[in-house]
Amino acid sequence: MSFARVRALVIVGMLAVTALVFVVVAMVRDTQSNAGAAEGCPEGWPHADVTLRDHKDVKIRVFNGTDRPGLAASVGDDFRNRDFQVEKEGNEKKQIDGVAVLRYGPKGVGSAHLLRAYFLGAAALEYKADRPDDIVDVVLGNNFQQLATTTEVNQSIGDLGAPVAPPGSCPMPVDN
Repeated sequence: MSFARVRALVIVGMLAVTALVFVVVAMVRDTQSNAGAAEGCPEGWPHADVTLRDHKDVKIRVFNGTDRPGLAASVGDDFRNRDFQVEKEGNEKKQIDGVAVLRYGPKGVGSAHLLRAYFLGAAALEYKADRPDDIVDVVLGNNFQQLATTTEVNQSIGDLGAPVAPPGSCPMPVDN
C-alpha cells in the first residue's frame, strides 16, 4: 500500500471515531428525553389526552345555535357519514355568532382538535377542566356554512399542527 492510501485511511478512521464520539455525547446529554411527559405537572391539574383520534373513535353531540331549523340533524348526519359517533342532536339555548363552538374536557382534547379541522380552524374552543367524559359538544353558529371536505380537513390538520394541552392541564403521560 502506498503512503497516500494509508494516510487517507487514517484520516477517514479519525473522522468516523470523532463522529461516534459526538453521537454518544449528544445522546448522554439529551435534556429532551422526557419531552411531552407529564413530569412536573402541578398537583391537581388534569391530564389532557392529546392523542389525535381517528374519526370512528370520536364521540360528539351536535347542537344548533342558530335559528335555522333542522341544522343539527343535517350536520349530525354529515358527521355520521364520516364515521363519527353522534350521540345526540338538539338545539342550543342561546345563539352563537361564530362558525361553531367546541366544548370538551381533558379526555376530548385530541378529538376536539380533529373536529376543529372540519371547521377549518374557525371553531371556538371551550375547555372545561372538570368535564369527565370524552364527548365533544359541537355547537353550530350563525356563520356556519358547511363541513370541510376530506382534502380540506387534511390540510387544516397540517396547518393546526399537533394537539396541545390546554392551559391549566398537562399532557397525559405516554407509555413507551
